[in-house]
Amino acid sequence: MKHIPRKRFGQHFLADVAIIDAIVRAIAPRPGDAMVEIGPGLAALTQPLVERLGQLSVIELDRDLAQRLRAHAQLSVIESDGLKVDFRALAGALVQPGAPGGLRVVGNLPYNISTPILFHLMDSADVIADQHFMLQKEVIDRMLAEPATADYGRLSVMLQWRYDMEDVLFVPPQSFDPPPRVDSAVVRMVPRAEPAALDVRRLEEIVQVAFSQRRKLLRHTLGRWLDARGFGGSFDTQRRAEEVPVHEYIALTQQAAGLPAP
Repeated sequence: MKHIPRKRFGQHFLADVAIIDAIVRAIAPRPGDAMVEIGPGLAALTQPLVERLGQLSVIELDRDLAQRLRAHAQLSVIESDGLKVDFRALAGALVQPGAPGGLRVVGNLPYNISTPILFHLMDSADVIADQHFMLQKEVIDRMLAEPATADYGRLSVMLQWRYDMEDVLFVPPQSFDPPPRVDSAVVRMVPRAEPAALDVRRLEEIVQVAFSQRRKLLRHTLGRWLDARGFGGSFDTQRRAEEVPVHEYIALTQQAAGLPAP
């Protein structure tokens, strides 16, 4: 029976054979790679991946699709919301002891939960080799944005601290069934081997405060936050949040490591 795409799951199924082939080439799966696919859907990307891998784990929330996927002998199906999956434990189960690299993660992420999944995966970045995701083009533009641009924000800072990233493929709406109302793209994310050491929750807090009123100078937001905690370091708050490069947010987080709550 034909599967009817469900709006509540944000389902848009990839159908363009040329685009699928280009994505597989970008991922470059190798036999024996420990790989998990988030949101396999109708298996358009799943099938060419598993043909090259030999075995593939997939995470599917839709019960009907999960049932279909279980009929495939080379697939291990995890019927769950990707936000509830422990990717660290999954890496421990799938990556062979002594094998180089780590877990490889791929997927066509639903637009409505793409950012939460990216942040969820960050907690397991040290056991992940790479990530290739189809996302809304607008989201990828924000991920890769440079300072002093409209797209630069919280997502840019948090992800650029932890990953090297590149936009590898543009995907037009007509590549999907049903076509979404937005352009898509594929991003490659490789966790940095030695990211700057810091308290990631403190970085997240600082960046969230900084961009809470992005049109105002930081002295009205982050400046007050720092003053309330007795910050004695040096940081120029006569700028807007989007003018501060990633390395300065990192340096500030490191300086603020011991600050108490107000």
